Amino acid sequence: MKVTILNNIAKSGLDILEKEGFTLHQNDVLDGCSGIVLRSQNLTQEKLPKSIFGIARAGAGTNNINVEDCSQNGVIVFNTPGANANAVKEMVLCSLILGKRDLVSGNKSIDAIDIDNMDDEAVMKEIEGMKKKYVGNEIKNKNLTVIGLGAIGSLVAEHAIQLGMNVTGYDPGLTVETALRLPSSIRMAKSLEDSFKDAEYISLHIPLVPDTKEIINNKLIAKLNKSVLINFSRGGIVCEESLLEGLDQNFLYKYVTDFPTKKLINRVRSKKDVVIFPHLGASTTESEINCAEMACSQLADFLKKGKIVNSVNFPNISSEKVSKHRIYFSNMNEPGIISKVADVLAQENINIDEFVNKSRNNLASNIIDSDDDITPRILDKLMKIKGVTNARLCY
Repeated sequence: MKVTILNNIAKSGLDILEKEGFTLHQNDVLDGCSGIVLRSQNLTQEKLPKSIFGIARAGAGTNNINVEDCSQNGVIVFNTPGANANAVKEMVLCSLILGKRDLVSGNKSIDAIDIDNMDDEAVMKEIEGMKKKYVGNEIKNKNLTVIGLGAIGSLVAEHAIQLGMNVTGYDPGLTVETALRLPSSIRMAKSLEDSFKDAEYISLHIPLVPDTKEIINNKLIAKLNKSVLINFSRGGIVCEESLLEGLDQNFLYKYVTDFPTKKLINRVRSKKDVVIFPHLGASTTESEINCAEMACSQLADFLKKGKIVNSVNFPNISSEKVSKHRIYFSNMNEPGIISKVADVLAQENINIDEFVNKSRNNLASNIIDSDDDITPRILDKLMKIKGVTNARLCY
């Protein structure tokens, strides 16, 4: 099988695919390929060929992929939650300190010293005279609110507590597993509005979906008092107009983000209340390796075994292979489809040794094992069943 590699993917990830027998194409040719591995390349407007069964994103966000279209066509979209968590956590901790200590300006001020006309004593005197301009505040004993307590947010909360901060968390989708991992000293807010109460620092760790677009707006920002807002999730979570108004009205002291826009860059050039990084949150060697290996392993397991883990659209599914042949098929989660699939296989004298079905909202994943030969004609008949979105043999 062929896999197309878009963007630069760490070699250790590509080695996983090659070791599993996949042929890699490092270009934009998608026809004839069974899967795609990518980082940031935009596929939202791309019409995918029918040969594509899975897309693996070496990162957490999937807004560069048309997930809804993939779901309708049975294409599994994977991401790599947690693979870059430590890298982003370290950037957030750095940003907490930068929030009220103007280390960036202090560093830049050194460039303005005319050292060519000074001896060491004069240089030191000049530097000592500059110190008062950059007096800041420590983060110990300050109040931090963490919005979203997944892989990254929970790490931020844990390490902020270790640094002596008072941490409040809010996550409407908090799972029992995640809750058990959280430090016992974290205060859980009952609502997003409640989480902003008395917050001196806020760190965002939620995905950009229709429900979270511009969720940080005037209503919430007006509850703050010279607070620091840190956004390493996605730029669209914060309403930019509300943000700029909040900075002007001193509801916000500083905004630290990984998502530059023209307005924010202009703000940086005129004031010191915005700090922007060029999307560096996951830009570490370790993170890139972790994401690549995780993405490539997940795609390989799916294409060869039908195993799904960390899909953003389809349910997780796996089972040990008990027969010679394996069919994977996806379908809309509607009554009657499974029985029609079984009828087709019975008509073709295919004996089912094991049938595993998992559903997630309106989508379903299925694995069928059989010792009987599965011909392309049988797969075509399955694909003609209304509601079946994809069907193939696993190898």
